[in-house]
Parts: sequence; C-alpha cells; structure tokens
Amino acid sequence: EDVASGTSYGNAGLIVPSHSVPLAQPGNIGLALRWMFNAESPFYIKPRLEIALLSWLWRFRAASNAHRRDRAMPVLRDLIVESYKLYQSFAAMNTMEFGFEERGVLYLFNTEDGLRNGEHEAELVGSIGIESETLSKNEVADRLGDVTATVVGGINYPQDAHLVPASFVQSLATQLQTMGGKFLPATRVLGFEKDGRKIVGVRTSRGMLEADEIVLAAGSWTPNLVRELGIKAPIQAAKGYSVTYRRPEGVPEIPVICGESRVAVTPMGNTLRFAGTLELAGLDLSMNQRRIDAVTRAPAKYVSKFDTTGIEPIEVWAGLRPVTPDGLSLLGRSPRYDNLTLAAGHAMIGMSSGPASAKLVTQIITGVQPFMDMSLMDPARFG
Repeated sequence: EDVASGTSYGNAGLIVPSHSVPLAQPGNIGLALRWMFNAESPFYIKPRLEIALLSWLWRFRAASNAHRRDRAMPVLRDLIVESYKLYQSFAAMNTMEFGFEERGVLYLFNTEDGLRNGEHEAELVGSIGIESETLSKNEVADRLGDVTATVVGGINYPQDAHLVPASFVQSLATQLQTMGGKFLPATRVLGFEKDGRKIVGVRTSRGMLEADEIVLAAGSWTPNLVRELGIKAPIQAAKGYSVTYRRPEGVPEIPVICGESRVAVTPMGNTLRFAGTLELAGLDLSMNQRRIDAVTRAPAKYVSKFDTTGIEPIEVWAGLRPVTPDGLSLLGRSPRYDNLTLAAGHAMIGMSSGPASAKLVTQIITGVQPFMDMSLMDPARFG
C-alpha cells in the first residue's frame, strides 16, 4: 500500500481497492511505522535530514485519520472510475492498442491477519460502490487454474482492468501527433517569464516558449519548478521498482496482488511484470538491489508458477511517483497565476486517474463545468 493514496503495485489494476483506501488512516499507521526503516519492506524511508521531508511527514501525520480518509475516498473513486470509462473509449478506437483487458484483479493472502485486513479494505471500498468477493483457498485455486497457490484465501475485484502503460503512452503520443500535437523531447524547463498574474513565457533549453495556457504536470519534479513561482507543492518522490520477464507458460491470466508483500504480478502480452515497494528517497533513481530482490522473491510465496529462480529478467526499472501528504493530487488553477493549471501529485495512481485528470484540466481551461467536485484537490490547500 502506498503512502496516503493508492498502491505501490505498478500497473496491476485500474480500480484496485487501495487506490481508494488511503494508508493515511489510523489502522495502517502502525504498520507503516514498522516498515519505514526496514530496507526490504514495502514502505521505506531513506534516512536523511531534509526540511521538506520532515514537513511532509508532519502533514502526513495530520492527514492520518478516518475523517480525512472518508472524504478522500469518493474523490479518488470518481477520478478512477471516469478514467476507466475513458480507457474503454480509447480501447474502442482502431488507432489505439495498449493491451487493455477487463479481467478484474485478485488479491491473495497467506496469513489470516492479512486476509482480515483485506476484508476490512473491501468493506471500506464497498461503501463507495466497488464490488468484491472473498474467496476460500479452494476458490482461489479454481480462479487461478492449474497452479499451486499457498494462500489462506483471497479477494476478487471483478470490476478491475489492466493495460500495458508503455503501449498506452506510445499510442496516445502517436494519436496526438496525427492531430497536430508537437513534442519537444530532451527539453529542460529553466524558468518562467511573468507579467502580474500571468505567465507569458517558459524558458527552456531550446529557448523561450509562449502559450496562452500553461499546464504544469511535472510529477516529482514539480516542487523545484514551482518554487520560483511562489507556489507550495509538498510532494515527495516515492520510488518504486518493477522487474519484467518473458511470460512463462501456465501463469494466471488475471493480475494478482500479493497482499502482505504488496507486490503485484501483471500479465502484459508476452511478458510478466512484478512491481512493488514505496521508497521515500528524494529525487534519486539509483536502484537498491535488496529491494529489487524483495520484489522478485515475494510472488513465489503465494503462487508456485511465479518462481523466477534462474530466469533472467528482460527489464529492471525504477521510477519516481509524486506523493502529497494527504494522498490527493494538486489539480486545478494556480492560486497565483490565472493561466497556470497544476496537475501533479498523483502518487501510485497516475495511470488509474490520469485520463480523468486530463479531462478536468481541459474543462478548467475551456470554462466547462468540471464533471466532479475538485475542492479537496485545490492546489492552494497547503498555502
């Protein structure tokens, strides 16, 4: 589970329950504290004296209560459900192919305590309309097919789906280019030119860019960019890892999330991806082999077919996810500039909530009434 908003599972599902159940709630804080200084745990904080991190942790603590959780859950649900519908519309287009499959997602647990915690989360998300069913060990085996599962039970979320993120991004980029969109790769933003309450230009490594509207969606690098603009963006970079293998014969077709280990196993075409962990280590893309090993070892404890001993991966990846203290993104008009819209801090649900966030940005810029209440995502809420 991630800090405050979603999962650290990578791309196992689009509507998986922890997308809607923040870690920032009383029942999960003790678990997070036990994990946070264990270098192989799902949630780890790299020890460092940094004012921004300490301030972030203080705000995170303030958000860790049932009231804040209950207010955040419907917001995340609305973002994710709308994104799901948009993915369905993308998948229906002949010009876009990104491995979109609506097979649900199956949580597995190898301890009774883990299963009880999973059932508690299922009850919480059930209260906002996300369906689930608890499965016995035998029922899990039936769902997975001809595999050996060493679990006590599971929870199935039949409304979920998954996709291949890289294929979606590539397909979307091609689609935008055919519509006249332009990309400037390897172009660094150096600063901004301002005139009162308007940004009149963006200084880049390729010169000045001018635009009527600016959308700042810089992920974990957002705080550094907005500092010049006098905007507070308490975002911490949360590193996650994934390891991709060629897909072995006989692995389950349905995405699986290893409940206690917080590792996801996602079939993606002819590949199989293991993904997990959340590491607050700053803007650091170095790879911690101990954490990678923890991700690759965990799935075999649940399903024997997930044992990758002796199999060479085709890709080992680390990426930074932008996490706010309360688990909600900074989404909306800037409090300081009339033509600047912020869209950052989506944590582990960037793929799950990205399309809906883009729809909201479009509605803001064009003056259309947003499809949902955005007040809890106000970029000005942190001052």
